[in-house]
Amino acid sequence: MATLLVTGGTGTLGRAVVGRLLDDGHDVRSLSRRLPAGPPAPGLHPYAVDLRDGTGLEEAVAGVDTVVHCASTPSGGDEEAAGHLLDAARVAGVKHLVYISIVGVGGIPLGYYRTKRAVERMVEHSGIGWTILRTTQFHDLLLRVVKTGARSPLLPYPTGLRFQPIEVREVAARMAELALGAPAGRVPDMGGPQVLDVRDLIRLTLRYGGRRRLTVPLWLPGRTMAGFRAGEHLAPGHAVGERTYEEFLKERAGWRG
Repeated sequence: MATLLVTGGTGTLGRAVVGRLLDDGHDVRSLSRRLPAGPPAPGLHPYAVDLRDGTGLEEAVAGVDTVVHCASTPSGGDEEAAGHLLDAARVAGVKHLVYISIVGVGGIPLGYYRTKRAVERMVEHSGIGWTILRTTQFHDLLLRVVKTGARSPLLPYPTGLRFQPIEVREVAARMAELALGAPAGRVPDMGGPQVLDVRDLIRLTLRYGGRRRLTVPLWLPGRTMAGFRAGEHLAPGHAVGERTYEEFLKERAGWRG
């Protein structure tokens, strides 16, 4: 069996990827800033490494066949972290690196999207065999955004936007499949089964959370909002996801926060 390293192994996607690989019987190293509490699952080897400075990274990647790079943060530092990871992977002789990205990073001038595209370029020119998968927004992310807005009795939202939520476990299954294959370059995008208007998405989320809020539509200017209104973050031609956002919400009925 292959030895695989998953960065961001305790995050939303990384945790799901780790679980999928372990279920398939692989030897998995999980990289996160802090070691998780409790004993690791059989076959799991956790490493505490902060990719922003790279301390301890050489030991973590030694003997690894494939790296699945899920670690990311909108607060900054992704390019620096990717630089440390790629340097260590080259030295260790890693053969394959799989990177998760976002549909729309090539056209929407949002700061985080620009960073994700910059990391894509770093991976592409790393000299390591690579695979990049872009997906639409995870169910969990959109729920978190609406929950944050629902802390106030008045919930403003940008008009003209649509989203195509996708189940993180389905993305994890695809990432695991790609990690166990040969480097494939940029693979087809992966989108959820439905494109939802932002107003309908908010109403669904509030209903399953048992919340009543006054929603206020806002027209937001700028190139970033124009890109979202144009649907550059959507992949209707690649609606391969199966679990709908409403099905996801049914499991979270009565959500708190």
